[in-house]
Amino acid sequence: MTKRTKEILDKLDEVYTTEYKCYLDHDSPWQLLIATILSAQCTDARVNIVTKDLFQKYTCPADFANADLKELEQDIKSTGFYHNKAKNIIACCKDLVTKFDGEVPESLEDLTSLAGVGRKTANVIRGNIFHEPSVVVDTHVKRISKKLGFTKEDDPEKIEYDLMKVLPKDHWILYNIQIITFGRQICFARSPKCEECFLTEYCSYYKEQNKKKSSKKNGK
Repeated sequence: MTKRTKEILDKLDEVYTTEYKCYLDHDSPWQLLIATILSAQCTDARVNIVTKDLFQKYTCPADFANADLKELEQDIKSTGFYHNKAKNIIACCKDLVTKFDGEVPESLEDLTSLAGVGRKTANVIRGNIFHEPSVVVDTHVKRISKKLGFTKEDDPEKIEYDLMKVLPKDHWILYNIQIITFGRQICFARSPKCEECFLTEYCSYYKEQNKKKSSKKNGK
């Protein structure tokens, strides 16, 4: 790990602590799996509102596996993309029941064999449930990691591998948790609060903005 990377991680640890927290409410591995599928293109807050009732109605993977598609669509409608999500959840839970005895598998290969489960969802499960060091690349991590110079890639899988090279394993999941908070509180996609940011000295976006301001002043 480079001195620069260590400095960035130390600042993140100092501000956001090293506490592991999952923003999706769940009481079991299968609940986190369903919630993560629902979280695609949807806020965690909205998913938590939906799953509060959803997990009382469907109390195990078998309930989802046997769910009526149209009924489930209505149950999850407010999370968006509900046609695909409902179809994937039913197919995913059918496989959980028939192939994995109703248990959520641990390996990346088994997890990504499930309907609606890509590397991001699989790594959320591996990191939060099985405590396997895993890098989760969501929109915040993708955007901010580029600003911090940890990657130049746009493809989430390539970003994942870049971050695995630069971050120590004990920060793989932690980095995601911290960056989500950072992205929600300070580094917005539009109009980031650079004046409140504690990472400006490492940020390519901030440096670029300052260059533009300087050019404008000199141009006048």
